[in-house]
Amino acid sequence: MKTGKRKKSPVAAVCSALGTVILVVIVLICIPLTIPKVAGYQIYTVVSGSMEPAIPTGSLVYVKWTEPEQIEKGDVIAFYGTDVDGSIITHRVVSNSSAMGTFITKGDANSENDMNPIPYDNYIGKMKLSVPIAGGVIKAVTEGSGKFVAFLVIGIAIVLQLVAVMLERKEENMEERL
Repeated sequence: MKTGKRKKSPVAAVCSALGTVILVVIVLICIPLTIPKVAGYQIYTVVSGSMEPAIPTGSLVYVKWTEPEQIEKGDVIAFYGTDVDGSIITHRVVSNSSAMGTFITKGDANSENDMNPIPYDNYIGKMKLSVPIAGGVIKAVTEGSGKFVAFLVIGIAIVLQLVAVMLERKEENMEERL
């Protein structure tokens, strides 16, 4: 019986390393979506260019509840639109009328203020952070066929880890026979 350090199969080492890298990347992608939610943030993807160039289409925005009365001119807020689908809009505050319980808002890229005042009841929160491009990446991964691809990639990472373990066991068994 040999004592000492056993050399790992190169194929097993590559499978293990590749599987580990894939899983780490997946975890790193999930961190910006999970940890802020625990801290009370809501996360949205910007789907229109109304706030460009400050907040480009495809940005990920982090919104946190702040008392509506504390919102000031120039703050960016998220709110439910007045249309039937209840879309979420992120625009800059032009004025805040706490007496009326409404905001006047405007998209940076728009030439005029939004048509209707935004009632406090439609207000979601104040934008605290915007990360360009990240929203597009997250949206691609979490919607439609992106979910399938994400699960497929996770499956491949798990299979690579299992292949590495099986190759190591096979080598251990061969060494024991010698």
